[in-house]
Amino acid sequence: MTFAAEVKKECTLLEVHREHAKAELAALIRMNGAVSLYQQRLILNVQSENAAIARRIYSLLKDHYQADGELIVRRKMKLKKNNVYIVRCRLGVQGILEDLSILEGLQLKTDIAPEIMANEQLSRSYLRGAFLAGGSVNNPESSNYHLEIYSNYESHNEDICQMLNAFSLNAKTFQRRNGYITYIKEAEKISDFLAVIGASQAVLKFEDVRIMRDMRNSVNRLVNCENANMNKTIDASQRQLEAIRQIEETQGLESLPEKLRIMAEFRLQNPDMSLKELGEQIPGGPISKSGVNHRLRKLIQISENL
Repeated sequence: MTFAAEVKKECTLLEVHREHAKAELAALIRMNGAVSLYQQRLILNVQSENAAIARRIYSLLKDHYQADGELIVRRKMKLKKNNVYIVRCRLGVQGILEDLSILEGLQLKTDIAPEIMANEQLSRSYLRGAFLAGGSVNNPESSNYHLEIYSNYESHNEDICQMLNAFSLNAKTFQRRNGYITYIKEAEKISDFLAVIGASQAVLKFEDVRIMRDMRNSVNRLVNCENANMNKTIDASQRQLEAIRQIEETQGLESLPEKLRIMAEFRLQNPDMSLKELGEQIPGGPISKSGVNHRLRKLIQISENL
């Protein structure tokens, strides 16, 4: 099961206040519902590929409107042959949709009801329904963090974005060829969104994976830094040894001033020592790390002049 599926499963098991559940149902029907006219009567079909979400829609309709609905299972014929679950309602459809602020007369309302936008708890439930209907979130173990909610209508998408940003989630919108999305990219904000919609177990898992991933990244950065420093030290040591050997072969180390000669001989004897260790153990020492570095650079300069 994907992480997104786990989040949705947890959301379908939540028990919420009756009025809050209506806000969730409004999002589910507005985003996944379709209305048709049959024998001068409106028929509502709400479709989902997730069985738990379909059961949630069926239960909410029955609890709030005593709707005598039916749950239909069909198999997709194209691409992945997954099951499609359809909640069908034949009676009182117009009254249900008007009560949920989806229809006004026979006119579809794509905006979210102002009373939902203005109420924090109703907003949380509407966002939960919107995520169940058209949301997705990447696995926190993946290379990037991304959560999005898809909508068919631009005004509805703008309302969702506004609702998310009322919770300081830094959401942004984007138009796709066949619709609109509101998305969140920051890991911390995605975790906050999961908390907003009540998916507490998903928050714990998300944070656990994120912390482990960040810890691995930190360890990798430290190891890479150590390796880089080690390689830098080895390269510097190699240049110093080559310079000293060139001086030795060309004019002899005896030609050097005493301090440089001692440094050259001690470096030849201890090619793996760090600058700090050279300064602490050199005969006539100790001397500072910068002092050691200065003498070795002087030896390299003499070599280059040769």
